[in-house]
Amino acid sequence: MKICSLASGSKGNCLYVETGDTRLLIDVGLSLRETLLRMEARGIDAAAVHAVLVSHEHIDHIRSVGSFARKFKVPVVASHLVCKKAEKYLHKTQLIEFEAGCALTLRDVQVDPFPITHDACDPVGFILESGEGRCGSATDLGIATRLVAEKLRGCRALNLESNHDVEMLMNGPYPWELKQRIKSRHGHLSNEESLELLFDLAHAGLEALVMAHLSEVNNHPDHVVRTTDTFLRNQNVCAPRIVIGDQYSASDVLEV
Repeated sequence: MKICSLASGSKGNCLYVETGDTRLLIDVGLSLRETLLRMEARGIDAAAVHAVLVSHEHIDHIRSVGSFARKFKVPVVASHLVCKKAEKYLHKTQLIEFEAGCALTLRDVQVDPFPITHDACDPVGFILESGEGRCGSATDLGIATRLVAEKLRGCRALNLESNHDVEMLMNGPYPWELKQRIKSRHGHLSNEESLELLFDLAHAGLEALVMAHLSEVNNHPDHVVRTTDTFLRNQNVCAPRIVIGDQYSASDVLEV
């Protein structure tokens, strides 16, 4: 199994996952040109991708989904509501629609889209499961519900939101309305909330952890890595490789 964060943050999100014989993208929120440049830089063959999964319809997740799908003639996998909401981005693409909570099979991978809370029309996280194990992705969620924790258990690789430090957010320059939106049940997970979720998810088989969707204003990568690593070690868990999903460059390709 391989995982690579091609971009993560408010300006664009894209995650590459290779498991079994299947290669997938979750979201394509960068320009098509930038997406292809980052894939090439990490030795990822864009023409070998089999499908693009869509978590929700916000522009930083869907900007070039249609362009990528049309260029490489691959299907877009999204909920019915997202397909309707983002119709102008997805015209002339092959659509595979799903309902959150209902798993589907793509080649040798079972894709399990599960509902999350965010201010979008039908947002989901994803579990991808093959003979190589489970990979989970959950970003852009205001709270970590019991369902989210249940779905993400047992993953070998995990892409998990750690958006903001609460103190930095509340003392920072954002207007009050935006601060309230970020902190709300339909906003983004704080560092503390992310660690609380990890308390349920940490296990010896978790080998790769991408901390995702960090705020450029209200968080700091070094702080996230340090506190996450310390937290996991204090849980007597063999700490996985921790990387930050960066806004401006792709992560290493993590192989587990």
